[in-house]
Amino acid sequence: MGKGGSMNESVLRKILLSYAYVGIWIFLSFTVIVYNKYILDRKLYGWPFPISLTLIHMAFCSTLAVILVRVLRLVEPIGMTRELYVSSVLPIGALYSLSLWFSNSAYIYLSVSFIQMLKALMPVAVYSLGVAFKKETFKSEVMFNMLAISTGVAIAAYGEARFDVWGVVLQLGAVAFEATRLVLIQILLTSKGITLNPITSLYYVAPCCFLFLLVPWIFVELPVLRQTSSFHFDYFIFGTNSVCAFALNLAVFLLIGKTSALTMNVAGVVKDWLLIAFSWSVIRDAVTTVNLVGYGLAFLGVAYYNHAKLQALKMKEAQKKSAQADEESGLLMEQRSEREGSDGGSGRKNTDSQD
Repeated sequence: MGKGGSMNESVLRKILLSYAYVGIWIFLSFTVIVYNKYILDRKLYGWPFPISLTLIHMAFCSTLAVILVRVLRLVEPIGMTRELYVSSVLPIGALYSLSLWFSNSAYIYLSVSFIQMLKALMPVAVYSLGVAFKKETFKSEVMFNMLAISTGVAIAAYGEARFDVWGVVLQLGAVAFEATRLVLIQILLTSKGITLNPITSLYYVAPCCFLFLLVPWIFVELPVLRQTSSFHFDYFIFGTNSVCAFALNLAVFLLIGKTSALTMNVAGVVKDWLLIAFSWSVIRDAVTTVNLVGYGLAFLGVAYYNHAKLQALKMKEAQKKSAQADEESGLLMEQRSEREGSDGGSGRKNTDSQD
C-alpha cells in the first residue's frame, strides 16, 4: 500500500512538474511577444526600431551565455572547431538574425492576433523544405494536411481587418528563414551528432547574430536614431525585456529537457489562442469571424499534424523496443547453443577417457 502510494505521488509530481514547465514557457513566450509589440508599436511605447531591439537582445543573451558557460561553468561547451563554426554555425546564425529581424519588424504593421495566425504556416514551411532537402519523405496525406493549413491561413488573411501587405511579407519572410534554419540545424549539426541546448545555442549563435545585424543597423536604423535627439535609453524597459527574452530560452531548455519538443508544439497552439484572445480583449485588435474560421481550420491541421508526429514517434519507439528484444533473445539463444555445445564436448571427452 505504501509503495503504491509513493509511486502514485511520484507520477503525480512528474505530471504537475510537466504542467508547471508548460505554464512557465507559455507565460514567458506570451510576455516576450506582447512586450516586443508594446515597444515597437508606434501607438504604444513608440520605438519602431526592430534591428536595434534585436541587437539589445543578442548582446544581453551573449553576455549571460558566456557567464554561464565560461565563468560559472553551469553548462559544458561542445568541441567546436573553427571549420565547423564557419561551415555550420555561421549560416544558422545568419538565418536566425534575419528571422528575428523580420518577425520583430512585422509587429509594427500587423496585429498580434494576425501574426499568430500567419505563424501557423511554420509546419508547412518546415515540411516542404524537409522534402526539398530530402530530410522528410513525401507523403500525399501529409501534403493534403499542409494544404488544409495553408487554406486556413489564407481565409484568415482574407478576413483580416488591418491587412498590410508589407507586414505580411515580413512575417512570411520570418517564417521562411526560421524554417530554413530548423532544417539546416538537422543537416549541419544533428546529422553530425552535435546537439545544442538553448544556452549553448546562445553561446555560439548569439554573438554572430549580433555581428550580422550590426551591418544593416549601421545603414538602416543608426542614421534615424542619431536624428532622434529626444531618445534616451530606458534601462528598465529594455533591461526587463531582455531578461524575459533570455528567460524564455531557459524555459525552452527546461520544457524540451523535461518533456519533449512535441509538447512544446502543442503548448504553442494553446499560447497562440491565448494571444489571439488577449489581442482582441486587451489591445483591442479587430478579430473578425472570418479570421477565426480560417485560423480554426489551420489549427485543426496543425493539431492533426502534431497527432500524426506523436503516433510516428510511438511507432518508432515500439519498433526500437521490439528490435532490442529480438537482439536480446538472439544473444540468449546464441549463449545457450554455445553452452550446450561445450557441455556436449566435455561429455564426449569423458566417454573417450572411459574407453
